Amino acid sequence: MTAQLPLALRWPRRQRFQHFHPGANAAALAAVQAVAGDVHAPWVYLHGPSGCGRSHLLMAACQASTSRVQYLPLAKLDDPAAAIRGVAGGELLALDDLGVIAGNHAAEHALFDLYNRARAEGSALLFSADAAPAELGLVLPDLRSRLAACARFVLRPLGDDDRRVVLKLRAASRGIELEDAVLDWLFARYARDLGALLDLLDRLDAASLAAQRRITVPFLRGVLREAGEAGP
Repeated sequence: MTAQLPLALRWPRRQRFQHFHPGANAAALAAVQAVAGDVHAPWVYLHGPSGCGRSHLLMAACQASTSRVQYLPLAKLDDPAAAIRGVAGGELLALDDLGVIAGNHAAEHALFDLYNRARAEGSALLFSADAAPAELGLVLPDLRSRLAACARFVLRPLGDDDRRVVLKLRAASRGIELEDAVLDWLFARYARDLGALLDLLDRLDAASLAAQRRITVPFLRGVLREAGEAGP
């Protein structure tokens, strides 16, 4: 497999299918897994708010695929049009954060050309955005219609109960017991984006090992205070 990530990015270790807790998004997960396993499966367009798992699923597909893959995080690129035009040789192409190219005529035309080229060459495309094609603000009507023809799924963020389950399972896999009191305090005062919560769990794990202390509310408060994130 040839995995091409611009900006010298590496695949994040957590962005794999086995680490995606689907909640209400089981159908979207199955559709993306189908593309990762077979480039002839229907193309997929994912949309939803920040933190819903869009990037997670695209990167998971790239990591799981045995095909030549390319992943473009368009929001992190200085020249999305050039990056899209430069895509070549991939059998599975994942384009993240399509909304950033809305109104960029060069980038929209580049994506339209890539779409048609991928169809002709038998490559597969995965898309993610914060809104449906008709709501992105794209100025190229033909591009909107092409994107609308994909299998489209709205990703729903996990509810608090599901996030608690994920955190407890991830903590247990490290030999950490997260008490309900800790989670109650955390969910009342800290960002509830699952990625941010899992990053915090990494920090708490390292801090508790270094201090040889259990993760309690006072310990959690102290770690956040040191980072300037304690809140009220």
